[in-house]
Amino acid sequence: MTDPTKKLQTILDNLGSSLSESDIETAVSLFAKDCYWPDLVSFTWNIVTMDGRDQVRDMLNDCLARVQPSGWCVAEDAKESDDGILEGWVNFETEVARGYGFIRVRDGQIWTLLTTMVELKGYEEKKGLTRPIGANHDNNIGAKTWKEEREEEIRLLGYETQPYVLVIGGGQGGIALGARLRQLGVPTIIVEKNERAGDLWRKRYKTLCLHDPVWYDHLPYIQFPENWPVLTPKDKLADWLEMYTKVMELNYWTKSEAKSAQYDEVKKEWTVVIEREGGNVILRPKQLVFATGMFSKANIPNIPGRDIFQGIQHHSSQHPGPDGFIGKKVVVVGSNTSSHDICAALYETGIDVTMVQRSPTTIIRSDSLMEFGLGDLYSERALKSGIATGKADLMFASHPYAIMADYQKPFYDQIRKVDAEFYKDLEKAGFQLDFGEDESGLFMKFLRRGTGYYIDGGASQLIIDGKIKLAHGQIERITENSVILDSGTVLPADVIVYATGYNSMNGWVADLINKETADKVGKVWGLGSDTTKDPGPWEGEERNMWKPTQQASLWFHGGNLHQSRHYSQFLSLQLKARMEEIPTPVYRLQEVYHLS
Repeated sequence: MTDPTKKLQTILDNLGSSLSESDIETAVSLFAKDCYWPDLVSFTWNIVTMDGRDQVRDMLNDCLARVQPSGWCVAEDAKESDDGILEGWVNFETEVARGYGFIRVRDGQIWTLLTTMVELKGYEEKKGLTRPIGANHDNNIGAKTWKEEREEEIRLLGYETQPYVLVIGGGQGGIALGARLRQLGVPTIIVEKNERAGDLWRKRYKTLCLHDPVWYDHLPYIQFPENWPVLTPKDKLADWLEMYTKVMELNYWTKSEAKSAQYDEVKKEWTVVIEREGGNVILRPKQLVFATGMFSKANIPNIPGRDIFQGIQHHSSQHPGPDGFIGKKVVVVGSNTSSHDICAALYETGIDVTMVQRSPTTIIRSDSLMEFGLGDLYSERALKSGIATGKADLMFASHPYAIMADYQKPFYDQIRKVDAEFYKDLEKAGFQLDFGEDESGLFMKFLRRGTGYYIDGGASQLIIDGKIKLAHGQIERITENSVILDSGTVLPADVIVYATGYNSMNGWVADLINKETADKVGKVWGLGSDTTKDPGPWEGEERNMWKPTQQASLWFHGGNLHQSRHYSQFLSLQLKARMEEIPTPVYRLQEVYHLS
Protein backbone atom coordinates (compact mmCIF):
# COMPACT_ATOMS: atom_id res chain seq x y z
CA MET A 1 0.00 0.00 0.00
CA THR A 2 1.09 3.56 -0.66
CA ASP A 3 1.24 5.91 2.32
CA PRO A 4 -2.06 7.68 1.43
CA THR A 5 -3.73 4.27 1.02
CA LYS A 6 -2.44 3.11 4.41
CA LYS A 7 -3.66 6.30 6.06
CA LEU A 8 -7.09 5.93 4.48
CA GLN A 9 -7.35 2.25 5.38
CA THR A 10 -6.59 3.10 9.02
CA ILE A 11 -9.49 5.55 9.04
CA LEU A 12 -11.78 2.97 7.44
CA ASP A 13 -10.66 0.36 9.99
CA ASN A 14 -11.56 2.74 12.79
CA LEU A 15 -14.93 3.48 11.20
CA GLY A 16 -15.62 -0.19 10.58
CA SER A 17 -14.73 -1.30 14.09
CA SER A 18 -16.81 1.39 15.77
CA LEU A 19 -19.81 0.54 13.59
CA SER A 20 -19.45 -3.20 14.13
CA GLU A 21 -19.35 -2.58 17.89
CA SER A 22 -22.39 -0.25 17.65
CA ASP A 23 -20.26 2.50 19.16
CA ILE A 24 -22.07 5.32 17.44
CA GLU A 25 -20.43 8.14 19.36
CA THR A 26 -16.95 6.96 18.42
CA ALA A 27 -18.06 6.60 14.80
CA VAL A 28 -19.52 10.11 14.80
CA SER A 29 -16.30 11.51 16.27
CA LEU A 30 -14.45 10.30 13.18
CA PHE A 31 -16.43 12.79 11.08
CA ALA A 32 -15.66 16.49 10.79
CA LYS A 33 -18.18 18.86 12.33
CA ASP A 34 -19.10 20.13 8.86
CA CYS A 35 -19.25 16.65 7.33
CA TYR A 36 -21.54 15.33 4.59
CA TRP A 37 -22.69 11.75 4.05
CA PRO A 38 -24.68 11.26 0.82
CA ASP A 39 -26.25 7.80 0.81
CA LEU A 40 -27.73 6.22 -2.28
CA VAL A 41 -29.91 3.44 -0.86
CA SER A 42 -27.23 1.39 0.93
CA PHE A 43 -27.90 2.54 4.51
CA THR A 44 -31.21 4.40 4.28
CA TRP A 45 -33.25 2.71 1.52
CA ASN A 46 -33.54 6.27 0.34
CA ILE A 47 -31.54 8.95 -1.46
CA VAL A 48 -30.56 11.33 1.29
CA THR A 49 -27.58 13.36 2.50
CA MET A 50 -26.70 13.67 6.16
CA ASP A 51 -25.31 17.16 6.84
CA GLY A 52 -23.19 17.42 9.99
CA ARG A 53 -22.53 15.15 12.93
CA ASP A 54 -26.02 15.40 14.39
CA GLN A 55 -27.62 14.03 11.23
CA VAL A 56 -24.97 11.29 10.94
CA ARG A 57 -25.71 10.31 14.55
CA ASP A 58 -29.46 10.29 13.96
CA MET A 59 -29.13 8.12 10.84
CA LEU A 60 -26.86 5.61 12.58
CA ASN A 61 -29.16 5.40 15.59
CA ASP A 62 -32.01 4.57 13.23
CA CYS A 63 -30.28 2.36 10.66
CA LEU A 64 -27.08 0.80 12.02
CA ALA A 65 -28.51 -2.25 13.77
CA ARG A 66 -30.34 -3.50 10.69
CA VAL A 67 -27.78 -2.42 8.07
CA GLN A 68 -24.80 -4.16 9.76
CA PRO A 69 -22.06 -2.62 7.57
CA SER A 70 -18.76 -4.46 7.31
CA GLY A 71 -15.73 -5.05 5.12
CA TRP A 72 -14.63 -1.43 4.81
CA CYS A 73 -11.54 -1.33 2.60
CA VAL A 74 -9.79 0.91 0.11
CA ALA A 75 -10.74 -0.24 -3.38
CA GLU A 76 -7.72 1.25 -5.20
CA ASP A 77 -4.76 3.45 -4.36
CA ALA A 78 -5.80 6.56 -2.45
CA LYS A 79 -4.53 10.05 -3.26
CA GLU A 80 -3.57 13.03 -1.15
CA SER A 81 -3.77 16.48 -2.73
CA ASP A 82 -1.44 19.40 -2.14
CA ASP A 83 -4.02 21.01 0.12
CA GLY A 84 -4.06 17.94 2.36
CA ILE A 85 -7.31 16.28 1.22
CA LEU A 86 -7.00 12.49 1.40
CA GLU A 87 -9.47 10.72 -0.88
CA GLY A 88 -10.18 7.30 -2.33
CA TRP A 89 -12.64 4.66 -3.46
CA VAL A 90 -14.17 2.35 -0.88
CA ASN A 91 -15.70 -1.12 -0.86
CA PHE A 92 -18.08 -2.20 1.90
CA GLU A 93 -20.97 -4.56 2.53
CA THR A 94 -24.26 -4.51 4.41
CA GLU A 95 -26.37 -7.42 5.56
CA VAL A 96 -28.24 -7.53 2.24
CA ALA A 97 -26.02 -5.73 -0.28
CA ARG A 98 -22.58 -4.86 -1.56
CA GLY A 99 -21.61 -1.23 -1.71
CA TYR A 100 -19.12 1.16 -3.22
CA GLY A 101 -18.25 4.67 -2.20
CA PHE A 102 -15.92 7.61 -2.23
CA ILE A 103 -14.40 9.27 0.83
CA ARG A 104 -12.59 12.54 1.48
CA VAL A 105 -10.63 13.12 4.67
CA ARG A 106 -9.59 16.57 5.82
CA ASP A 107 -7.40 17.23 8.86
CA GLY A 108 -7.67 13.57 9.84
CA GLN A 109 -11.49 13.50 9.90
CA ILE A 110 -14.06 12.31 7.41
CA TRP A 111 -15.31 15.31 5.47
CA THR A 112 -17.47 13.62 2.78
CA LEU A 113 -18.51 9.99 2.53
CA LEU A 114 -20.53 8.74 -0.42
CA THR A 115 -22.10 5.31 0.05
CA THR A 116 -23.99 3.57 -2.76
CA MET A 117 -25.67 0.21 -3.21
CA VAL A 118 -24.12 -1.79 -6.04
CA GLU A 119 -26.00 -5.09 -5.87
CA LEU A 120 -28.24 -7.17 -3.65
CA LYS A 121 -26.68 -10.35 -2.30
CA GLY A 122 -28.21 -13.36 -3.98
CA TYR A 123 -29.86 -11.21 -6.66
CA GLU A 124 -26.87 -10.06 -8.69
CA GLU A 125 -27.15 -9.22 -12.38
CA LYS A 126 -26.22 -12.08 -14.70
CA LYS A 127 -23.10 -10.66 -16.33
CA GLY A 128 -19.46 -11.48 -16.88
CA LEU A 129 -18.79 -15.02 -15.68
CA THR A 130 -22.47 -15.52 -14.82
CA ARG A 131 -23.88 -14.29 -18.13
CA PRO A 132 -26.53 -16.47 -19.82
CA ILE A 133 -25.27 -19.25 -22.12
CA GLY A 134 -27.71 -18.28 -24.89
CA ALA A 135 -27.66 -21.59 -26.72
CA ASN A 136 -30.22 -24.17 -25.63
CA HIS A 137 -28.53 -27.56 -25.39
CA ASP A 138 -31.66 -29.21 -24.02
CA ASN A 139 -32.58 -31.62 -26.81
CA ASN A 140 -35.94 -32.58 -25.29
CA ILE A 141 -38.96 -32.62 -27.58
CA GLY A 142 -40.61 -29.22 -27.64
CA ALA A 143 -37.60 -27.29 -26.34
CA LYS A 144 -38.01 -23.61 -27.22
CA THR A 145 -35.50 -21.37 -28.95
CA TRP A 146 -34.60 -17.92 -27.63
CA LYS A 147 -36.91 -16.36 -30.23
CA GLU A 148 -39.82 -18.57 -29.20
CA GLU A 149 -39.32 -17.85 -25.52
CA ARG A 150 -39.16 -14.12 -26.20
CA GLU A 151 -42.32 -14.20 -28.33
CA GLU A 152 -44.13 -16.11 -25.60
CA GLU A 153 -43.11 -13.55 -22.98
CA ILE A 154 -44.36 -10.70 -25.18
CA ARG A 155 -47.65 -12.49 -25.77
CA LEU A 156 -48.35 -13.31 -22.12
CA LEU A 157 -47.05 -10.35 -20.12
CA GLY A 158 -49.85 -7.93 -19.36
CA TYR A 159 -52.53 -10.39 -20.39
CA GLU A 160 -52.03 -13.75 -18.67
CA THR A 161 -49.25 -12.63 -16.35
CA GLN A 162 -48.80 -9.29 -14.61
CA PRO A 163 -45.77 -6.99 -14.52
CA TYR A 164 -44.34 -6.24 -11.10
CA VAL A 165 -43.43 -2.74 -12.31
CA LEU A 166 -45.31 -0.53 -14.75
CA VAL A 167 -43.31 2.39 -16.16
CA ILE A 168 -45.39 5.19 -17.66
CA GLY A 169 -43.32 6.98 -20.28
CA GLY A 170 -40.94 5.47 -22.79
CA GLY A 171 -38.32 8.19 -23.19
CA GLN A 172 -34.71 7.75 -22.13
CA GLY A 173 -35.70 7.60 -18.45
CA GLY A 174 -38.21 4.78 -18.84
CA ILE A 175 -35.90 2.92 -21.22
CA ALA A 176 -32.86 3.14 -18.89
CA LEU A 177 -34.89 1.95 -15.91
CA GLY A 178 -36.47 -0.82 -17.97
CA ALA A 179 -33.03 -2.07 -18.95
CA ARG A 180 -31.86 -2.17 -15.32
CA LEU A 181 -35.00 -3.99 -14.20
CA ARG A 182 -34.66 -6.48 -17.06
CA GLN A 183 -31.17 -7.42 -15.90
CA LEU A 184 -32.49 -7.89 -12.35
CA GLY A 185 -35.28 -10.20 -13.49
CA VAL A 186 -38.11 -7.82 -12.56
CA PRO A 187 -41.15 -8.26 -14.87
CA THR A 188 -41.70 -4.78 -16.30
CA ILE A 189 -43.84 -3.11 -18.95
CA ILE A 190 -43.03 0.34 -20.34
CA VAL A 191 -45.98 2.14 -21.93
CA GLU A 192 -45.39 4.82 -24.55
CA LYS A 193 -48.15 6.64 -26.44
CA ASN A 194 -46.02 7.29 -29.53
CA GLU A 195 -45.78 4.91 -32.47
CA ARG A 196 -42.09 4.08 -32.02
CA ALA A 197 -39.46 4.20 -29.33
CA GLY A 198 -37.56 7.44 -29.76
CA ASP A 199 -40.51 9.37 -31.17
CA LEU A 200 -40.37 11.75 -28.22
CA TRP A 201 -37.15 13.02 -29.84
CA ARG A 202 -37.98 12.18 -33.45
CA LYS A 203 -41.04 14.45 -33.45
CA ARG A 204 -39.30 17.54 -32.05
CA TYR A 205 -38.18 20.43 -34.25
CA LYS A 206 -35.79 19.24 -36.92
CA THR A 207 -32.66 21.15 -35.87
CA LEU A 208 -32.64 19.86 -32.29
CA CYS A 209 -29.41 18.33 -30.99
CA LEU A 210 -28.42 17.34 -27.48
CA HIS A 211 -26.65 20.14 -25.65
CA ASP A 212 -24.70 17.74 -23.43
CA PRO A 213 -21.65 15.92 -24.86
CA VAL A 214 -21.63 12.25 -25.78
CA TRP A 215 -19.46 11.19 -22.80
CA TYR A 216 -22.17 12.49 -20.47
CA ASP A 217 -25.10 10.83 -22.24
CA HIS A 218 -24.48 7.07 -22.41
CA LEU A 219 -27.26 4.64 -21.53
CA PRO A 220 -26.65 1.75 -19.10
CA TYR A 221 -24.81 -1.32 -20.44
CA ILE A 222 -24.35 -0.13 -24.07
CA GLN A 223 -22.27 2.98 -24.68
CA PHE A 224 -22.36 5.04 -27.84
CA PRO A 225 -19.63 3.96 -30.30
CA GLU A 226 -16.36 5.86 -30.39
CA ASN A 227 -17.25 7.64 -33.65
CA TRP A 228 -20.53 9.01 -32.26
CA PRO A 229 -20.82 12.81 -32.64
CA VAL A 230 -20.09 14.98 -29.63
CA LEU A 231 -23.56 16.55 -29.76
CA THR A 232 -26.14 13.99 -30.85
CA PRO A 233 -28.76 15.02 -33.46
CA LYS A 234 -32.26 14.23 -32.19
CA ASP A 235 -33.11 11.75 -34.97
CA LYS A 236 -29.88 9.84 -34.40
CA LEU A 237 -30.68 9.60 -30.69
CA ALA A 238 -34.22 8.47 -31.50
CA ASP A 239 -32.91 5.61 -33.65
CA TRP A 240 -30.46 4.63 -30.92
CA LEU A 241 -33.24 4.46 -28.32
CA GLU A 242 -35.35 2.34 -30.65
CA MET A 243 -32.47 -0.05 -31.25
CA TYR A 244 -31.74 -0.17 -27.53
CA THR A 245 -35.26 -1.24 -26.59
CA LYS A 246 -34.95 -4.18 -28.98
CA VAL A 247 -31.50 -5.48 -28.13
CA MET A 248 -32.10 -5.05 -24.39
CA GLU A 249 -35.32 -7.08 -24.80
CA LEU A 250 -37.57 -4.52 -23.12
CA ASN A 251 -41.30 -5.09 -22.93
CA TYR A 252 -42.08 -1.79 -24.58
CA TRP A 253 -45.67 -1.11 -25.50
CA THR A 254 -45.95 1.57 -28.19
CA LYS A 255 -49.22 3.28 -29.16
CA SER A 256 -50.31 2.66 -25.57
CA GLU A 257 -51.60 5.29 -23.18
CA ALA A 258 -52.36 5.10 -19.46
CA LYS A 259 -55.88 6.43 -18.91
CA SER A 260 -56.41 5.96 -15.16
CA ALA A 261 -54.80 4.41 -12.09
CA GLN A 262 -55.86 3.67 -8.54
CA TYR A 263 -54.07 2.02 -5.63
CA ASP A 264 -55.61 -0.76 -3.53
CA GLU A 265 -54.32 -0.33 0.02
CA VAL A 266 -55.43 -3.85 0.95
CA LYS A 267 -53.96 -5.76 -2.00
CA LYS A 268 -50.98 -3.36 -2.19
CA GLU A 269 -51.27 -3.10 -5.94
CA TRP A 270 -52.30 -0.67 -8.65
CA THR A 271 -55.09 -1.03 -11.15
CA VAL A 272 -54.10 0.81 -14.32
CA VAL A 273 -56.20 1.12 -17.46
CA ILE A 274 -54.12 1.15 -20.63
CA GLU A 275 -55.63 2.06 -23.98
CA ARG A 276 -53.93 -0.19 -26.51
CA GLU A 277 -54.71 -1.51 -29.97
CA GLY A 278 -58.24 -0.15 -29.97
CA GLY A 279 -59.23 -1.49 -26.57
CA ASN A 280 -58.46 -1.30 -22.87
CA VAL A 281 -55.99 -3.52 -21.05
CA ILE A 282 -56.15 -3.71 -17.25
CA LEU A 283 -52.74 -4.03 -15.58
CA ARG A 284 -52.20 -4.73 -11.88
CA PRO A 285 -48.58 -3.90 -11.10
CA LYS A 286 -47.26 -3.69 -7.56
CA GLN A 287 -45.12 -0.66 -8.38
CA LEU A 288 -45.95 2.33 -10.57
CA VAL A 289 -43.19 4.57 -11.95
CA PHE A 290 -43.83 7.91 -13.62
CA ALA A 291 -41.05 8.37 -16.18
CA THR A 292 -43.00 11.06 -18.01
CA GLY A 293 -40.05 13.43 -17.95
CA MET A 294 -39.43 16.55 -15.91
CA PHE A 295 -39.75 18.47 -19.20
CA SER A 296 -43.11 17.19 -20.37
CA LYS A 297 -45.94 18.77 -18.32
CA ALA A 298 -46.18 21.91 -20.42
CA ASN A 299 -46.66 25.24 -18.64
CA ILE A 300 -48.67 27.65 -20.78
CA PRO A 301 -49.35 30.96 -19.04
CA ASN A 302 -52.94 32.16 -18.87
CA ILE A 303 -52.57 35.43 -20.77
CA PRO A 304 -55.58 37.65 -21.49
CA GLY A 305 -56.52 37.44 -25.15
CA ARG A 306 -55.16 34.00 -25.90
CA ASP A 307 -58.66 32.92 -26.82
CA ILE A 308 -59.07 35.59 -29.51
CA PHE A 309 -55.71 35.22 -31.23
CA GLN A 310 -56.39 34.37 -34.88
CA GLY A 311 -53.02 32.86 -35.69
CA ILE A 312 -51.27 29.66 -34.60
CA GLN A 313 -50.14 29.21 -30.99
CA HIS A 314 -48.58 26.26 -29.21
CA HIS A 315 -46.13 25.26 -26.48
CA SER A 316 -42.51 24.69 -27.48
CA SER A 317 -42.89 20.96 -26.76
CA GLN A 318 -45.43 20.81 -29.61
CA HIS A 319 -43.42 22.94 -32.02
CA PRO A 320 -43.14 21.06 -35.34
CA GLY A 321 -40.20 23.02 -36.71
CA PRO A 322 -39.96 26.03 -39.01
CA ASP A 323 -41.05 24.70 -42.40
CA GLY A 324 -44.75 25.46 -42.02
CA PHE A 325 -44.25 29.08 -41.03
CA ILE A 326 -42.42 30.57 -44.01
CA GLY A 327 -43.63 34.10 -44.65
CA LYS A 328 -45.12 34.51 -41.17
CA LYS A 329 -44.09 36.61 -38.20
CA VAL A 330 -43.28 34.44 -35.18
CA VAL A 331 -43.07 35.55 -31.57
CA VAL A 332 -41.35 33.13 -29.18
CA VAL A 333 -42.15 33.78 -25.53
CA GLY A 334 -39.20 32.87 -23.28
CA SER A 335 -35.44 33.04 -23.54
CA ASN A 336 -34.09 29.70 -22.37
CA THR A 337 -32.98 26.56 -24.22
CA SER A 338 -36.07 25.76 -26.30
CA SER A 339 -36.57 29.39 -27.24
CA HIS A 340 -33.00 29.76 -28.52
CA ASP A 341 -33.17 26.51 -30.52
CA ILE A 342 -36.53 27.37 -32.06
CA CYS A 343 -35.58 30.96 -32.86
CA ALA A 344 -32.35 29.87 -34.54
CA ALA A 345 -34.16 27.31 -36.70
CA LEU A 346 -36.81 29.86 -37.68
CA TYR A 347 -34.21 32.46 -38.66
CA GLU A 348 -32.23 29.89 -40.67
CA THR A 349 -35.41 29.14 -42.63
CA GLY A 350 -35.81 32.83 -43.48
CA ILE A 351 -38.60 33.57 -41.02
CA ASP A 352 -39.08 36.84 -39.13
CA VAL A 353 -38.71 35.85 -35.46
CA THR A 354 -38.73 37.79 -32.19
CA MET A 355 -37.68 36.38 -28.81
CA VAL A 356 -39.44 37.83 -25.77
CA GLN A 357 -37.11 37.81 -22.76
CA ARG A 358 -39.06 38.07 -19.51
CA SER A 359 -36.18 37.50 -17.07
CA PRO A 360 -32.38 37.07 -17.18
CA THR A 361 -30.92 33.87 -18.61
CA THR A 362 -27.65 32.04 -17.95
CA ILE A 363 -25.77 31.49 -21.22
CA ILE A 364 -22.73 29.22 -21.52
CA ARG A 365 -20.92 28.50 -24.75
CA SER A 366 -20.93 24.77 -25.48
CA ASP A 367 -17.15 24.56 -25.94
CA SER A 368 -16.53 26.36 -22.65
CA LEU A 369 -18.92 24.13 -20.76
CA MET A 370 -17.21 21.01 -22.08
CA GLU A 371 -13.75 22.36 -21.30
CA PHE A 372 -14.28 23.86 -17.85
CA GLY A 373 -17.56 22.42 -16.56
CA LEU A 374 -17.54 18.78 -17.69
CA GLY A 375 -14.09 18.05 -19.08
CA ASP A 376 -12.52 16.65 -15.92
CA LEU A 377 -15.18 13.94 -15.70
CA TYR A 378 -16.86 13.54 -19.10
CA SER A 379 -14.46 13.87 -22.04
CA GLU A 380 -11.69 12.10 -23.92
CA ARG A 381 -9.33 13.78 -21.49
CA ALA A 382 -11.15 12.14 -18.57
CA LEU A 383 -11.11 8.74 -20.24
CA LYS A 384 -7.34 8.97 -20.79
CA SER A 385 -6.89 9.70 -17.09
CA GLY A 386 -8.83 6.56 -16.17
CA ILE A 387 -12.22 8.13 -15.40
CA ALA A 388 -14.83 6.07 -17.21
CA THR A 389 -18.52 7.01 -17.16
CA GLY A 390 -19.52 4.99 -14.10
CA LYS A 391 -16.67 6.38 -12.04
CA ALA A 392 -17.42 9.91 -13.26
CA ASP A 393 -21.04 9.55 -12.15
CA LEU A 394 -19.96 8.55 -8.65
CA MET A 395 -17.33 11.28 -8.40
CA PHE A 396 -19.99 13.80 -9.30
CA ALA A 397 -22.42 12.29 -6.78
CA SER A 398 -19.74 12.45 -4.08
CA HIS A 399 -19.97 16.26 -4.04
CA PRO A 400 -22.87 17.09 -1.71
CA TYR A 401 -25.37 19.56 -3.12
CA ALA A 402 -24.96 21.72 -0.02
CA ILE A 403 -21.45 22.69 -1.13
CA MET A 404 -21.73 22.10 -4.87
CA ALA A 405 -22.45 25.75 -5.59
CA ASP A 406 -19.06 26.62 -4.09
CA TYR A 407 -17.42 24.08 -6.42
CA GLN A 408 -19.26 25.44 -9.44
CA LYS A 409 -18.49 29.14 -8.96
CA PRO A 410 -14.78 28.94 -9.97
CA PHE A 411 -15.75 27.21 -13.24
CA TYR A 412 -18.07 30.04 -14.18
CA ASP A 413 -15.64 32.71 -13.03
CA GLN A 414 -13.14 31.20 -15.43
CA ILE A 415 -15.71 30.95 -18.24
CA ARG A 416 -16.71 34.59 -17.80
CA LYS A 417 -13.07 35.58 -18.09
CA VAL A 418 -12.36 33.45 -21.17
CA ASP A 419 -15.60 34.47 -22.92
CA ALA A 420 -15.69 38.09 -21.73
CA GLU A 421 -16.00 39.49 -25.26
CA PHE A 422 -18.89 37.12 -26.02
CA TYR A 423 -20.81 38.26 -22.94
CA LYS A 424 -20.04 41.91 -23.67
CA ASP A 425 -21.52 41.52 -27.16
CA LEU A 426 -24.63 39.80 -25.83
CA GLU A 427 -25.29 42.54 -23.31
CA LYS A 428 -24.65 45.19 -25.96
CA ALA A 429 -27.39 43.50 -28.02
CA GLY A 430 -29.72 43.97 -25.05
CA PHE A 431 -29.73 40.40 -23.78
CA GLN A 432 -30.17 40.16 -20.00
CA LEU A 433 -27.60 37.78 -18.48
CA ASP A 434 -27.16 36.25 -15.08
CA PHE A 435 -25.22 33.36 -13.53
CA GLY A 436 -27.77 32.44 -10.90
CA GLU A 437 -28.71 34.24 -7.74
CA ASP A 438 -25.48 33.15 -6.07
CA GLU A 439 -23.31 33.22 -9.23
CA SER A 440 -23.08 29.40 -9.22
CA GLY A 441 -23.99 29.04 -12.86
CA LEU A 442 -25.96 26.81 -15.16
CA PHE A 443 -25.86 23.42 -13.48
CA MET A 444 -27.13 24.66 -10.13
CA LYS A 445 -30.01 26.32 -11.96
CA PHE A 446 -30.78 22.97 -13.56
CA LEU A 447 -30.72 21.16 -10.22
CA ARG A 448 -32.78 23.80 -8.45
CA ARG A 449 -35.42 24.64 -11.03
CA GLY A 450 -34.72 22.84 -14.30
CA THR A 451 -34.83 26.04 -16.33
CA GLY A 452 -33.32 29.49 -16.77
CA TYR A 453 -30.33 28.69 -19.01
CA TYR A 454 -29.07 27.94 -22.51
CA ILE A 455 -25.96 26.09 -23.68
CA ASP A 456 -25.06 28.12 -26.75
CA GLY A 457 -24.92 26.27 -30.03
CA GLY A 458 -25.00 29.34 -32.24
CA ALA A 459 -28.24 31.16 -31.43
CA SER A 460 -26.46 33.72 -29.25
CA GLN A 461 -24.48 35.01 -32.23
CA LEU A 462 -27.75 35.47 -34.11
CA ILE A 463 -28.97 37.64 -31.22
CA ILE A 464 -25.71 39.60 -31.19
CA ASP A 465 -26.03 40.20 -34.94
CA GLY A 466 -29.67 41.26 -34.61
CA LYS A 467 -30.87 38.39 -36.77
CA ILE A 468 -33.04 37.09 -33.94
CA LYS A 469 -34.97 40.13 -32.77
CA LEU A 470 -35.16 40.72 -29.03
CA ALA A 471 -37.93 42.23 -26.92
CA HIS A 472 -38.17 42.56 -23.14
CA GLY A 473 -40.95 42.52 -20.59
CA GLN A 474 -43.99 40.63 -19.42
CA ILE A 475 -46.89 39.95 -21.77
CA GLU A 476 -49.80 42.21 -20.87
CA ARG A 477 -52.27 40.79 -23.38
CA ILE A 478 -52.70 39.18 -26.78
CA THR A 479 -54.84 40.60 -29.56
CA GLU A 480 -56.15 38.98 -32.71
CA ASN A 481 -52.80 39.53 -34.44
CA SER A 482 -50.21 40.74 -31.94
CA VAL A 483 -48.50 40.36 -28.57
CA ILE A 484 -48.53 43.44 -26.35
CA LEU A 485 -45.88 43.81 -23.64
CA ASP A 486 -46.21 45.69 -20.37
CA SER A 487 -43.89 48.35 -21.81
CA GLY A 488 -46.50 49.08 -24.46
CA THR A 489 -44.44 47.42 -27.21
CA VAL A 490 -46.64 45.80 -29.84
CA LEU A 491 -45.23 42.70 -31.58
CA PRO A 492 -47.15 41.71 -34.73
CA ALA A 493 -47.61 37.93 -34.74
CA ASP A 494 -48.98 35.22 -36.99
CA VAL A 495 -47.55 32.51 -34.72
CA ILE A 496 -46.89 32.47 -30.96
CA VAL A 497 -44.63 29.80 -29.47
CA TYR A 498 -44.73 29.50 -25.68
CA ALA A 499 -41.24 28.44 -24.62
CA THR A 500 -42.44 28.92 -21.06
CA GLY A 501 -41.19 25.80 -19.33
CA TYR A 502 -42.86 22.94 -17.55
CA ASN A 503 -44.85 22.23 -14.42
CA SER A 504 -44.01 19.74 -11.67
CA MET A 505 -44.20 16.05 -12.56
CA ASN A 506 -46.88 15.45 -9.93
CA GLY A 507 -49.24 17.13 -12.39
CA TRP A 508 -49.24 13.81 -14.24
CA VAL A 509 -50.30 12.12 -11.00
CA ALA A 510 -53.25 14.49 -10.75
CA ASP A 511 -54.22 13.67 -14.34
CA LEU A 512 -53.91 9.90 -14.06
CA ILE A 513 -54.83 9.18 -10.42
CA ASN A 514 -56.32 12.22 -8.67
CA LYS A 515 -55.36 15.58 -7.23
CA GLU A 516 -55.39 14.21 -3.67
CA THR A 517 -52.57 11.79 -4.50
CA ALA A 518 -50.66 14.51 -6.35
CA ASP A 519 -50.89 16.76 -3.30
CA LYS A 520 -49.96 13.87 -1.01
CA VAL A 521 -46.74 13.43 -2.98
CA GLY A 522 -46.07 17.14 -3.41
CA LYS A 523 -43.70 19.07 -5.63
CA VAL A 524 -41.21 17.09 -7.69
CA TRP A 525 -37.68 18.38 -8.43
CA GLY A 526 -35.57 21.01 -6.68
CA LEU A 527 -33.23 21.09 -3.70
CA GLY A 528 -35.01 23.54 -1.41
CA SER A 529 -32.35 26.18 -2.03
CA ASP A 530 -34.77 29.04 -1.37
CA THR A 531 -33.96 30.55 -4.75
CA THR A 532 -36.33 31.40 -7.59
CA LYS A 533 -38.69 28.48 -8.35
CA ASP A 534 -36.97 26.34 -5.70
CA PRO A 535 -38.54 27.26 -2.36
CA GLY A 536 -37.10 26.10 0.96
CA PRO A 537 -36.60 24.45 3.31
CA TRP A 538 -33.37 22.75 2.32
CA GLU A 539 -33.89 19.19 1.06
CA GLY A 540 -30.33 18.13 0.26
CA GLU A 541 -31.38 15.89 -2.64
CA GLU A 542 -33.85 16.23 -5.50
CA ARG A 543 -37.44 16.24 -4.23
CA ASN A 544 -39.25 12.94 -4.79
CA MET A 545 -36.90 11.74 -7.52
CA TRP A 546 -35.71 8.10 -7.72
CA LYS A 547 -36.78 7.35 -4.13
CA PRO A 548 -39.87 6.51 -2.06
CA THR A 549 -42.66 9.08 -1.93
CA GLN A 550 -45.49 9.66 0.51
CA GLN A 551 -47.69 7.49 -1.71
CA ALA A 552 -46.78 3.84 -1.31
CA SER A 553 -45.48 2.15 -4.46
CA LEU A 554 -45.42 5.38 -6.48
CA TRP A 555 -42.09 6.58 -7.91
CA PHE A 556 -40.66 9.25 -10.19
CA HIS A 557 -37.78 8.73 -12.60
CA GLY A 558 -36.31 11.15 -15.11
CA GLY A 559 -33.90 14.00 -15.67
CA ASN A 560 -31.28 14.30 -18.38
CA LEU A 561 -29.53 11.31 -19.93
CA HIS A 562 -26.84 11.32 -17.25
CA GLN A 563 -29.38 11.24 -14.43
CA SER A 564 -31.53 8.63 -16.18
CA ARG A 565 -28.49 6.38 -16.47
CA HIS A 566 -27.04 6.98 -13.00
CA TYR A 567 -30.15 6.94 -10.85
CA SER A 568 -31.84 4.08 -12.70
CA GLN A 569 -29.38 1.80 -10.86
CA PHE A 570 -30.60 2.87 -7.45
CA LEU A 571 -34.29 2.94 -8.31
CA SER A 572 -34.08 -0.53 -9.87
CA LEU A 573 -32.42 -1.95 -6.73
CA GLN A 574 -35.16 -0.48 -4.53
CA LEU A 575 -37.83 -2.07 -6.73
CA LYS A 576 -36.03 -5.43 -6.90
CA ALA A 577 -35.69 -5.55 -3.11
CA ARG A 578 -39.43 -5.01 -2.71
CA MET A 579 -40.21 -7.71 -5.24
CA GLU A 580 -38.04 -10.17 -3.33
CA GLU A 581 -39.64 -9.04 -0.03
CA ILE A 582 -36.34 -7.85 1.40
CA PRO A 583 -37.16 -5.45 4.26
CA THR A 584 -36.71 -1.86 3.07
CA PRO A 585 -37.36 0.47 6.03
CA VAL A 586 -37.01 3.98 4.68
CA TYR A 587 -35.03 6.48 6.70
CA ARG A 588 -36.23 10.10 6.37
CA LEU A 589 -39.10 9.59 3.95
CA GLN A 590 -39.62 12.63 1.73
CA GLU A 591 -41.58 15.35 3.53
CA VAL A 592 -44.00 17.56 1.61
CA TYR A 593 -43.65 21.32 1.93
CA HIS A 594 -45.01 22.40 -1.46
CA LEU A 595 -47.76 21.02 -3.68
CA SER A 596 -46.40 22.13 -7.05
